[in-house]
Amino acid sequence: MHFSIPDTTDFKDEGGSSYTSFNVHINGVFHCSVRYKQLHNFHEQLKKEFTTNALPPFPPKKLLSLSGVQLEERRMMLERYVQIISQEPRIANSHIFNGFLLQAQQETQQEAPENVTLEVFLMNGHKISIDIQSTDQTDDVIESVASNINLPEDFAFYFGLYLVKKEEGADLSIVRKLQDFESPHISLKAANKEGVHKIVLRKGYWDISMDDDLLEDRVAMNLLYVQAVSDVERNWVMVTKDQHKQLQTLKQKSSKKEYLKLVKTLKFYGYIQFKPAITDYPRSGCRAIVSAGNKELNFRIQDGDEVKEGTFKVTRMRCWRITTSTVDDNDRLEGLPRLELAFEYLIARDELKWITILSDQAILISMCLQGMVDELIMKKQGKRVKRPAERARNRRTDFIKRDSAKPSLLSSPVLNELGDNASEAVDKAKESVKRISLPHRRIVKKDKLAAAGIKSPLKGNNIGENDAFEGIGDDDL
Repeated sequence: MHFSIPDTTDFKDEGGSSYTSFNVHINGVFHCSVRYKQLHNFHEQLKKEFTTNALPPFPPKKLLSLSGVQLEERRMMLERYVQIISQEPRIANSHIFNGFLLQAQQETQQEAPENVTLEVFLMNGHKISIDIQSTDQTDDVIESVASNINLPEDFAFYFGLYLVKKEEGADLSIVRKLQDFESPHISLKAANKEGVHKIVLRKGYWDISMDDDLLEDRVAMNLLYVQAVSDVERNWVMVTKDQHKQLQTLKQKSSKKEYLKLVKTLKFYGYIQFKPAITDYPRSGCRAIVSAGNKELNFRIQDGDEVKEGTFKVTRMRCWRITTSTVDDNDRLEGLPRLELAFEYLIARDELKWITILSDQAILISMCLQGMVDELIMKKQGKRVKRPAERARNRRTDFIKRDSAKPSLLSSPVLNELGDNASEAVDKAKESVKRISLPHRRIVKKDKLAAAGIKSPLKGNNIGENDAFEGIGDDDL
């Protein structure tokens, strides 16, 4: 997960006293605004659950009011704190971590629990309406969807909820995968202030061999089929004319299992395709279609009249990072923000090279890479997709609130009333991304790098390392 605290907001409590709240962004999106005392209470709750050695130092309390410089120092220290704890899987997956972020989102958006109807869509536009509590978190909603469509419990978490946006004159684009620390109802409500968004149910895994677990169940197979047909129609899957005819014939016959068996053999099945991006591979300024799937990133690059491909395996990515881009406006795609994903790739036995992608979906690409790495490690450890029965339930912790305060500045992103300050606030959020690190990438076979004469560039830098790189062998080179 990518955490940042790019700025603060001044509030007044019910007694008229002023205080500062810290605006927390997760995966590139504003999530909540919390006071120092709330974060300190959160830290104390974590100390009770985990050993003190598992936690980084928390910014100390101050007796007197903070100066501007001291406030900025505290903001940076708090940002670093949440980044570090989010990198520890035991903490990031705990009920305390998820519960705090969920409650903070509810309070920030001033959302009281109430019965609501949430619409969840399939990729073919089919709508599933479910009755939930407005504050239900993502896993609760997935379970409700599974129950509504009679999907067996054991298969519920093979699927995930994705926030997608309908671009004017364009296809739906995936914004991000919803996490369990957020309420889909609240997140959708907040997103729709900036355009038309929907929540879509899609596969939540990357290894297409896992399709086999689902093919014998009618409902699960139908979900796979609907997504496959959509991906073919959107040209996310590479299909020849003859293959397209075969697929159309199977579709007309409603031969869903046969359709899936055929499409599973086609190139880019199970991939997510991103919007056009700029990369420095094979040279600076190349425009490319980037796709993620099958344990790799794929570039399709237009080079004159020829389309060239580059394939990058996640097992050969030593690390990756997100920064704000320094590319000149003339070299950028129109409308793209200055976000850049760079990964260090083992292109030969003794050569590491940084490859960059400039894209407004840089954080989404990073999360896809992380998902593939986590899945590789999960399988290596002999684990499987979690089941509803394995979830921790009824363990919500009560955290202190922000004093029911009202914002004293109209420019507060809490109310999404940025007005004339919108560009400045967004720029701050983007700038903060340069401080973001990737989750729990620590173990690397340094002896292999040393033997190749490669020096580590990571010392002292806030760059995430890739555990999947540890298992690379000579056959991969």
